[in-house]
Amino acid sequence: MKIFYGWRIVVAGGALQFLQSMLLNQAFGAYLAVLVAERGWSKTALSGAASLKSTEAALLGPALGWMVDRFGSQGIIRAGVVTFGIGFMLLSRIDTLAGFYGAFVVLALGASMCSNFAVSVAIIQWFERRRARALSALQFGTALGGSAVVLVAWSIQSFGWRITAFASGVLIILIGWPLARVIRSRPEDHGETIDGLPPAPKEAGTAHKPAATRAFSAREALRTRAFWFISLGHGFALFAVSAINVHAISHVKEGLGYSIAQASLVITLVTLGQLMGVMLGWVIGERFEKRLVAAACMLMHAAGLLMLTYATGAVVLAAAALIHGVGWGLRGPFMQAIRADYFGRRSIGLIIGLSSLITVIGQIGGPILAGAFADWTGNYRAGFTLLALLSGLGSLFFVLAKAPK
Repeated sequence: MKIFYGWRIVVAGGALQFLQSMLLNQAFGAYLAVLVAERGWSKTALSGAASLKSTEAALLGPALGWMVDRFGSQGIIRAGVVTFGIGFMLLSRIDTLAGFYGAFVVLALGASMCSNFAVSVAIIQWFERRRARALSALQFGTALGGSAVVLVAWSIQSFGWRITAFASGVLIILIGWPLARVIRSRPEDHGETIDGLPPAPKEAGTAHKPAATRAFSAREALRTRAFWFISLGHGFALFAVSAINVHAISHVKEGLGYSIAQASLVITLVTLGQLMGVMLGWVIGERFEKRLVAAACMLMHAAGLLMLTYATGAVVLAAAALIHGVGWGLRGPFMQAIRADYFGRRSIGLIIGLSSLITVIGQIGGPILAGAFADWTGNYRAGFTLLALLSGLGSLFFVLAKAPK
């Protein structure tokens, strides 16, 4: 039986997200903790690098989205893999805070070009009836990458952060290049059909299509309330996600007295929860209204972050990580699935890219606010509590994000 090529793209894209999640997104907290101790740089200054990455990705989003719509994903992802690897190699050589930021500019550029965004646009082009399931499957790579962050922490402790960073760059290029070659843009360009199904006869009409398959242009999408509510809800979710990714290890290490390797187990538990959420999304992806599921996940983000903030022992800490992880794994794939369902395939890359200009509020605000409050008060409690409340408030945006008519 022939396997639909779209699933090969999902597997290759998931492997790319595994690398990015393991080596950068969820490992950044380990680098932060070591550099604070070794270099004496403030948490706010180092958090700024994570925010710089998010800012660069947001500013590139519209242009990158237009390029993906116009030229396809493969070439952009291949260039991103090489740039991403070089960025890690540069990071291994830095001695100053300015050098750290310079390396992160290159890292951010490469990471953006081979990110979940670029792969998701390709998957949206290949899937319609099974879109939510395919996007959920893509997130297995991100979740599994988080579970392997303990290996990065172990490597940093055993060999040092410089060797770990350089080896990460080599690994990205050697493994990421052949994976990027698997990514293809539109099924029509390769003699395939959406979902691998035979072309529907004309008389069949639109009986099997989602309710909102009309193809919106980016300008038309911007005129809908749904575009703004989805983007704001997504951005408020990232207050919690980005803060935990960057600061959870430092909070558990400094506030609860664990080692870096032990504290990194919190990220592993977040990842385990994320895997559970992804599997749940695989099952219910097309059965429930996605915006309401996303709203419920926002409350899980808020609850998980509050529990992490005020944890009194290992049991509460583990529960916090799992609750937040399940909410993240379930909600994450739905963000692009909702947009594709609402606005169609025509300009989906540019629409997602424009959304990034709004979602970056959470990506930047989460690490910066948490780091600033920690430097100011001496702990993460005030910052994490504020971010948890913002995440909970964000659930209202998804409740209001009804499909455009």
